[in-house]
Amino acid sequence: MQRWRGLEQLPGGWGRCVVTIGVFDGIHRGHQQLITHAVQRARRRGLPCVLMTFDPHPAEVVRPGSHPAQLTTLRRRAELAEQLGVDVFCVLPFTQEVSRIPADQFVHEVLVERLHAAVVVVGENFRFGHKAAGDITALEQLGERFGFEVETDALLTGPAERDGDDGSVTFSSTYIRSCIDAGDVVAAASALGRYHRLEGIVVRGAGRGGKELGFPTANLNTPAYAAIPADGIYACWFTHRLRGAAEPGPALPAAVSVGSNPTFSGTERTVEAFVLDIDADFYGEQVDLDFVRRLRGQVRFDSADALIEQMHRDVDEVREILRADV
Repeated sequence: MQRWRGLEQLPGGWGRCVVTIGVFDGIHRGHQQLITHAVQRARRRGLPCVLMTFDPHPAEVVRPGSHPAQLTTLRRRAELAEQLGVDVFCVLPFTQEVSRIPADQFVHEVLVERLHAAVVVVGENFRFGHKAAGDITALEQLGERFGFEVETDALLTGPAERDGDDGSVTFSSTYIRSCIDAGDVVAAASALGRYHRLEGIVVRGAGRGGKELGFPTANLNTPAYAAIPADGIYACWFTHRLRGAAEPGPALPAAVSVGSNPTFSGTERTVEAFVLDIDADFYGEQVDLDFVRRLRGQVRFDSADALIEQMHRDVDEVREILRADV
């Protein structure tokens, strides 16, 4: 799969293609349906499939300070897109100038003049252009004018998994963020089609609650805007990648604490992973945490001994959860 940042990397002699457009944060089950539709359409036409996404999130440019929690990094989005069969992962830098481009100009300059789109595949709620003035009807009219087809997918729904929800829900990035924010990583996984992943670099921690308590942890420095689950203890799969390594290591069971460590009067929110049955220093390594289940919320204990006792129980529970997940 080719990866472009901007359309300046478009190769000479570029022919026609099938394009799907969106932020695609999470590449959740609804996105997967849409992308698969575009890939299949491209294969039938014998054309490459281009996925166009944006960075930073358009909301942050249009309304600074409103960047939503990010479900996936661009690197992860590209990996998932490649797994679905996308030929080109194109990141369009989203700037104030881009946000002001009228809908018809965006279609003419980007989709027609640069990408030579033969088919554009989008969700039924797709909006584009300055102040999101363009809708599906406008896109179809522009397609007739410029000679490309437009195909749409209905939003994907499924049974509600989150506590308190009844009936069915629409799988969307907003819904998944709300699940993660509530600590319901099981419901988030149902909508994502996989476990929610948090990426980070292992850094030195404050030293509290680590080796001196018998539970040395890898402390993650996570990307800005990362969607971090609610405070609590989680069963996770821990995968690390040595710098320069082509492939990540095996997935390891881990008990992960998210929160401010109230037993020791902590104030800074951290993500700390205790990797079961391995005594290793992961400092400086890239780590992925796949959140399987939340055990409990964050609790302030009266003593370090009480905390240690609970941590042993947590580790035993994590071990049982992940043993059943293999």
